Amino acid sequence: MKVKEIVNLTDEELNNKLQELKTELFNLRFRHASGQLENPMAINLVKKDIARVNTVIRARQLKA
Repeated sequence: MKVKEIVNLTDEELNNKLQELKTELFNLRFRHASGQLENPMAINLVKKDIARVNTVIRARQLKA
């Protein structure tokens, strides 16, 4: 997910997206532990998306 896409989301959509990404990360970690994950780099990509969303949320909190 690109930063431009994240910035255009509303606060509620950001919170929903963050929850979805955390759930996806959990599922990826579970599949990795059981040996069913084909692309381990997917975990890193989801972690970076979570960090991007958290950065935008924090920036909006500081601006307000």
